[in-house]
Amino acid sequence: MSSAKNTTATKKKDASESKLPAKSESKALAKRESKTPAKSEVRLPVKKETQLPATQAEAPARAAGAFAEAALGSNPYLPEVATVAERIQETPLIVTLRLVLDDPAKMKNFSFKPGQVGQLSVFGVGEATFVINSPPSQKDYVQMSVMKAGELTGAIHKLAAGDKVGLRAPLGNSFPYEQWKGKDVFFIGGGIGMAPIRTIMLHLLDNRKEYGKISLLYGARSPKDMAYSYELDGWLNELDATLTIDAPFEGWQHRVGLIPNVLLELAPKPDKCVAVLCGPPIMIKFTLQALQKLAFPDEQIYTTLEKRMKCGIGICGRCNIGHTYVCVDGPVFSLAGLKELPDEI
Repeated sequence: MSSAKNTTATKKKDASESKLPAKSESKALAKRESKTPAKSEVRLPVKKETQLPATQAEAPARAAGAFAEAALGSNPYLPEVATVAERIQETPLIVTLRLVLDDPAKMKNFSFKPGQVGQLSVFGVGEATFVINSPPSQKDYVQMSVMKAGELTGAIHKLAAGDKVGLRAPLGNSFPYEQWKGKDVFFIGGGIGMAPIRTIMLHLLDNRKEYGKISLLYGARSPKDMAYSYELDGWLNELDATLTIDAPFEGWQHRVGLIPNVLLELAPKPDKCVAVLCGPPIMIKFTLQALQKLAFPDEQIYTTLEKRMKCGIGICGRCNIGHTYVCVDGPVFSLAGLKELPDEI
């Protein structure tokens, strides 16, 4: 019994000690604390972070935020609603969408440069980065081509004319085509890599007199895997075009062979010539080796790099390589520029 009484007494004591002080006592306590700073506050100076210079990593993010706000509006994460005007099944795995912004004024004023990308979103599923592959001269729609590879791209492949999507564009840098004026340009595209090639190539054809010889080497596994098949005859007539597939195929009347090997056979001269290549990583790796065998300087070789892009405006840091943000400083890089990046690609 005495033990039980002691326990009860202890509980009452604890309860009384845990009671909050009266309102008058709380005010007095707060008043005393406001007058007496903590020892750490007296002895340690406060670090003024706002006066410190920005780090190299912070600067691109702030610049990206300012760029995005100017290009996309006050909320750079908010997509414009667009309608799928046309859907083209390029290959079994590649679909092209022609999009029209629902706001007529914004559609009329929409502009971009070849090589820039956009964030295409399927509401309720997600968004991802795709290059705008229509030429800047095309004002009726914005074109993107998507290879099926996962849940989001699978949802994009299910879209039909009339469906609504979100679009944040344009984003990123562009091909330095102004620097190419008066030079020959040799395009090399493999598979879906023909998408970024298409936009810059058509832009150069729109301004044909300002450039030298324009050539194209386009390859795929088979004729069935070649996107934009309805445009190939026109390209064969308009420029020095070579088509190739990996292995023999019945009825195929063009080259047979891997792109790097065919490139070495064509042997374009590096004098006053720019090489632009886009395609699967393995194709880019061996095509770069072929271009180096042909004595193309690193400064005259360009490609596109899309690596783990998420926000598209240099804020989330998902695509950064060292202090370079692929979605802001890219996706277009020269080989010389790529060699300056840390070995994280």
